[in-house]
Amino acid sequence: PAIGPGAFSQLPGSRASPCKPRAGEPADNPRMRYHGPLLTKPAADGLLAARDAGEPAWSGSLDLGRSSAAAALLADGWEWRGQHYPYPGTLKERTIYWWDGDGFAAVSRYAGSLIKLVPTEWDAPTFEIDGIKMLPTSKESPVDDARRKVALVQPAGKHLLDTCGGLGYFAACCLDAGVASIQSFEKNEDVLWLRALNPWSPDPATSGGRLQLAHA
Repeated sequence: PAIGPGAFSQLPGSRASPCKPRAGEPADNPRMRYHGPLLTKPAADGLLAARDAGEPAWSGSLDLGRSSAAAALLADGWEWRGQHYPYPGTLKERTIYWWDGDGFAAVSRYAGSLIKLVPTEWDAPTFEIDGIKMLPTSKESPVDDARRKVALVQPAGKHLLDTCGGLGYFAACCLDAGVASIQSFEKNEDVLWLRALNPWSPDPATSGGRLQLAHA
């Protein structure tokens, strides 16, 4: 089984094909947005438990809590948003998995440092670099943490510079608060890759031109 067209979309300025990407292409092109399923161990356990119980479908979130929908359960796999996927194998705790065209792979990369997207109890994920958590999550969602900081800036109608853009939660909350424009920079290309896979990260293509994201 393979993911079909529509699992990815391209950001403005990308020369990548808008059609079905090669397996693993988002890992090579962080300008592509991923729209396929994201599995965590609890979601996969629920999916498999429903299959084993003979249920025709499982309902839950396959985009880290952004929405809830039903997945049809078949003998040879499951279907979601019109695409067919095999049942996942054993998944690890504190790990998010994406469909790379060949199987479910951990949303992590190693290029001198291990960079990993990590699920939280708040749905919106954090990320780690060599096991060090980059966003606070012990007492509140990293999005709520960003929202509190944005309130101090009072961005409505302003033009902002966002350095160390990370997963983009600060930029997302600025957009919600009515910022006129925000220019966001992220130095680490692997963090941009995490961002392209994270449904909680803002998409410049849907910001009406208010969010500009650059690797710098």
